[in-house]
Amino acid sequence: MAKYTADQIAKWFLAYNRKTYEDEDADLISNLKLQKLLYYAQGTFLGLTGHKLFGDPIVAWEHGPVVEKIYHQYKAYKGNGIVFTDDFDFSQIGEEDTEILKSVYETFGQYSAWKLRNMTHAETPWQVTPQNNEIDPHIIQKYFLEHYIES
Repeated sequence: MAKYTADQIAKWFLAYNRKTYEDEDADLISNLKLQKLLYYAQGTFLGLTGHKLFGDPIVAWEHGPVVEKIYHQYKAYKGNGIVFTDDFDFSQIGEEDTEILKSVYETFGQYSAWKLRNMTHAETPWQVTPQNNEIDPHIIQKYFLEHYIES
């Protein structure tokens, strides 16, 4: 059972990025980058907890893993940064989960959207999944345990 929706996690990344943008002059997140952050957040969460962070499927698209619902929500921005003006209540995400999301943001958010795209293309979950099919969460979890999660 997933704790959150992909929409909640996407908005967390966009709101956190807005806060970082104001404090540290960070770049806005594009839709492509947001998709990769969602994938890395899901993989990290699966690896650490054995549970899904969000229930929405991640699909193997041409440019890497995508949560289709979120893609369509922000596709009007095309390759530009998403200007996020919504109010977001950070308390809706638990403290431990927030720490995981911050870690994902700090680890993967430093890279450009295209660097993240290329990283996902070099990883087993995307490589073994036929295009336009859901990437099996068990494959994501196994990959993250082997490559990203320190035991």
